[in-house]
Parts: sequence; C-alpha cells; structure tokens
Amino acid sequence: MNYVEIGVLLADEVRFSFSGLYRLGGDLVDCVANVVKCVDGLLAWQGKMCERLHFVPMTTGCRFTLCDVVIGVDFHWERKQNQMFEGELLLFVEDGKVRAVNVLPVENYLKSVISSEMSASASLEFLKAHTVISRSWLYAQLMRKNETTSARLGFETENEVSRWYARENHTTFDLCADDHCQRYQGVPIKDNKKVEEAVHSTENEVLTFNGKVCDARFSKCCGGVTERFSSCWEDADFEYLQSFRDCEDVVTFPDLKLEDNARQWIEDSPPSLCNTSDKNVLSQIMNNYDCETTDFYRWKITYTQDELSQIVALRSGIDFGSILDLVPVERAASGRLVRLRVVGSKRTMVVGKELEIRRWLSPSHLYSSAFVVDKEVGVDNSLLFVLKGAGWGHGVGLCQIGAAMMGEKGYDYRAILNHYYPGAVIEDVNSVYG
Repeated sequence: MNYVEIGVLLADEVRFSFSGLYRLGGDLVDCVANVVKCVDGLLAWQGKMCERLHFVPMTTGCRFTLCDVVIGVDFHWERKQNQMFEGELLLFVEDGKVRAVNVLPVENYLKSVISSEMSASASLEFLKAHTVISRSWLYAQLMRKNETTSARLGFETENEVSRWYARENHTTFDLCADDHCQRYQGVPIKDNKKVEEAVHSTENEVLTFNGKVCDARFSKCCGGVTERFSSCWEDADFEYLQSFRDCEDVVTFPDLKLEDNARQWIEDSPPSLCNTSDKNVLSQIMNNYDCETTDFYRWKITYTQDELSQIVALRSGIDFGSILDLVPVERAASGRLVRLRVVGSKRTMVVGKELEIRRWLSPSHLYSSAFVVDKEVGVDNSLLFVLKGAGWGHGVGLCQIGAAMMGEKGYDYRAILNHYYPGAVIEDVNSVYG
C-alpha cells in the first residue's frame, strides 16, 4: 500500500494541462491544454472515444493542473480552485460524468494533506502529531475498504430518521480529496521544510491499539469535551477514542447528557485547550477560507421561522410545514445532540445522528450538534429560533486547535497523541501488516 488513489473531481467536463512529459499507453503526451467530456458513456478526448485515460509522468518534476476543482463541498466556504498535482492522472466515466483520480505515493499525499489541513507555520511537534494521525486514518480506511457498502448508513421509520456517513462508497478510488475524507489540494503552493520534516521524521509511523491501526479521527474544535465514536457513526466504540475534558490536567466535567447541564455548559465558556483567541495559533490551523469562521468555541445562529422551515424542507426532503419546535431527545457525552425531535405543523420526526442533525438545520452544516435552542419573538412579532452552540466538527479524537495549543506550550508529538488517543501506541505500519 505504498500508493493511494484520490478522487479529486467529478464533472461534466474536465479541463487539465501538463507541465512535463507524460505517457499515455505507448504514446508520449506533452500537450498543454486538454478538455475531456463524457459522451454516450465514453470519454471524448482529442477526437477519440475511449473508456479510460491513464497519464503517467515520465520524469521527476512532472505536474498536471486540474481546473475548477470544488473544495469545501456543502460547507459555507465552498468554491472552485485550479489545483496542481504530481503523480499519475486517471480519467474515466462515473455516473455519466468524468471522474479525475490522482495516484501518488502515500508519503507524498501526506505532505499535501498536512499543508492543506492547516497552515504550515504550525509548530513542528503538532505537524508531526497530525502526520501520524492522518497516516493512521488513511491506512485504517484502506484496510476496511470493502467493509462499507453504502454512503448512508442507519435506518428510517415513519417517525424517525437516523443516518451516519461512513467513508462513502468510494469503489472507484480509495479516498476523496475533500474534508469528508482528508483535505487534499495537490502540490502545496509553497515549499515548506517543516512539513517535509514532519512527514520524513515520522515515516511509516501509525497509531495502533491491540495490534490494529487506529481509526484516528480528528476535528477542528471539540468545544471543551471530546466525543465518542458511536455518537457520530456506527454503534461501536474504541478505547482510544474517549470522551474527556480537553485540558492539560485531568479535570472532571458535568454529565452533559442531562439537558440542564448541557445548557449551562454551552452558554458558559469554560477554559480548555481549544478555548483561545490567540491569532498566532489560530492562523496555524485555519487557512484563509477557514478564517471566514470567527466564532467556533461558542457560537450563535438565529433563524426566522420561515427561514428554518425552508432549510429543513430543503435539506431533509420532508415537508414539515412550519417548524414549531426543536426538542432535544438524546445528548452524548460532550453535549452533542444525537437525536433531535423536529416538530412541524404537518408532521413530527426525530432525526439523528450528529452530522444529519447538522445537515438538516443549515444550508451547509452547522458547526456542531452541541447546541441549545431558544424561541424568541422578533420585532415584527415573528417567531425566531436562536441556536447557541459549542465547537466546530464532530469532536471525536484529536482537537486540532487544542493540539496546536499543546504544540505551542512545548509538548512533543508523542505527548499530544497520548493525550488525544489514550492507550494507543506508535508503531511502524510495515510491522503491523508486514
């Protein structure tokens, strides 16, 4: 498993260009600009019709550029970029469109992931910690590639919908390039020796628990308490993914499954590693588009009744009529909602798990499902829904902002990993799988 296949783009047409000499079958290709379309189930390229195109670089330093790559899919900062890649380019038909896949060595992929997930100005120890968990997550997904058969898992009854999202049904490639898997944006725009060192110095290192590579999840900001795996995905838990207070010292926290405790916790702003406004630290974690989100540890969103009703109808595909209430049904250890009752004038349903709740209540995604709801009366006597929340993301595993603070405070990468994945050990992936 020295190479990985990354699904970068799916579009009606794919525009790309080469820098350097590539081979297509037995032919050399040095053309600058190309457009490939899907016509009648085949790829149309330079007057030819074919099922598949596989471009292989002939020398080191070759690059190809893909135009209009969508990043931040379904998030509030979704946009398109032209991105440059190294390695091989695969093009084939998928669902009546053109799929572009980048094939490259795992360690080169990780260099881009670490640069794409955060600013390369972060501390070296934090970058090393993130390299190990990104590598661990990658190998864990590759090892279980055939286990996931559906993008949406869960159940649906007349009165309840429960969904969670696995690594999706990526049957034509290993991982996608967006935040759903790991953010991968090709060759970093700027060379960064620190990222190079982080990847090289931890080469082949992965986290393991009981002899298996850890499914090392991470999110932007836990909100003060990390979450358990089963709150967000299938009903299984791992000892190395625990719920704990994200502080330097062992600190107890209230039972946030109880509604009164959850409300007090969310409306407060208790100290924790990720409760920071340190611009130096935040700039290490957030790229320019991430910085468009300024409130993440504690946040507030207000919807009119009409706005919320329209969003829920669009995102759920269900006509609830006018939304009358949002009622917590079940909270997890960090205070995140895993079951929420949506009360409408036409029907009432319970929705879960964590991400599906976030999807239903926002045009993109709510920052997290750790929120409380207040109903207020607007100046025009209209009904307002005020959502006050905590954290950014699912909260499972490493908290990126908290880990960056640990790096700034002088903790080495092993201490950071031990904090967020208690009981896990670092091993060479080759010794685990031979």
